[in-house]
Amino acid sequence: MAGTIDDEYLTWLYSKIGAIRNRNPARSYWELAKHLHSREFVWLIPNDDNRMEDGLELRDEFLAELSVSEVDPQWYGLGCSVLEMLVALCKRASFETDQTVSGWFWLILGNCGLRPYNDALYSADTAPEVDEILDRIIYRTYSPNGEGGLFPLRKTNNDQRKVELWYQLAEYILEDFPP
Repeated sequence: MAGTIDDEYLTWLYSKIGAIRNRNPARSYWELAKHLHSREFVWLIPNDDNRMEDGLELRDEFLAELSVSEVDPQWYGLGCSVLEMLVALCKRASFETDQTVSGWFWLILGNCGLRPYNDALYSADTAPEVDEILDRIIYRTYSPNGEGGLFPLRKTNNDQRKVELWYQLAEYILEDFPP
């Protein structure tokens, strides 16, 4: 495949959450993935920098798989994208449960309202809607119970807007995936 290292990386990331060869616009999410990869994940709550670091570590995994030893430091030094953070978070969630990385990814996208934006629906007109959802997630303007965020809960004693993502995930797993 011709293209930049970032194009190859996006394809690699997409392979973690979907079928690369599926180009049926009603069942593919390439445009949404590009959008998520173009937005930087900004952490506001202490310890969410760990989710950013997890996302950035995917670059090392990608480069190791391709046996690439030298890479443009500008590319390598870019901030963590929302897509990277989500894929890395889903890898951790998968480790904690019997769900797959892609299963977690699509569950989370459904939770926050991004699931409808397949390639048939996504366009320049819907991109601002996607940005509104991403802003709600990044800047934590969702409901105190997590509704509108990544991990909505039926019952919680904690304002999820003030809880680091790792603990949001843990509470979600306890509520929806009991042992």
